[in-house]
Amino acid sequence: MTEDAQILIARLLAHQTLRREDKLVKRALSDEIFRTELDTRLKACGMKFMDNVYADYVTLALTRDSESKVFGTKETWQNNNFGLARDGVALLVVLWSLIILPKRERQEAHQLAEEDQNDMFGKEKPLPRAEDTSIGISYRALLADFGDKLGKKTRMDMNLGQLARVGFIERKGDMILEGPLLDLLMDTDTLKDRIINGALSDIFHIPAPRTPAIIAADTVNNVDTSDGEIAPDAE
Repeated sequence: MTEDAQILIARLLAHQTLRREDKLVKRALSDEIFRTELDTRLKACGMKFMDNVYADYVTLALTRDSESKVFGTKETWQNNNFGLARDGVALLVVLWSLIILPKRERQEAHQLAEEDQNDMFGKEKPLPRAEDTSIGISYRALLADFGDKLGKKTRMDMNLGQLARVGFIERKGDMILEGPLLDLLMDTDTLKDRIINGALSDIFHIPAPRTPAIIAADTVNNVDTSDGEIAPDAE
């Protein structure tokens, strides 16, 4: 068991993410004794195992206690450690909102992306995988709706390229799709209501509350792998 935990950690450090169907990942998600050993080893290194039932992948993150010691020498670490400018961080939050929130609604409704919504027995099905429910958004639509606010075409293309390189998104023709990390880094329970009812209320056609919601930097998970990850804030 000790060797398996060591191998799983090494593979996550080397590959950044692994699919939930991976043999050792499935063991970490189902074997309490193995998971305890894994968590103990990671905690000793200032790291933690990250997964959620809505994502098809798992990854590693820094513990909160380790963040300042790892990134404390960089003035911008509390915003992000990919070197993203504010428009890049804002673009990440917009993409998460437009791709992940609708996907999770479909998953909770046990509805596939192209499935009949009138399936009366849908609730009896297992939770659908992300790849079966995540639809993505059109690049042209994103540019038309947010281009003026997010640096126009040149800046948006540059930031999309960076987000694709690190695994937040994937590009297929005109479509921008969910990448392995997009649904692992964001604290959905904290951010969902603030985004829907606050920052993006006009998009979701919901009146904003009287007191505008503010998304704090510490509501988003910091993730560190061999390539370095992000801790975005949505200023």
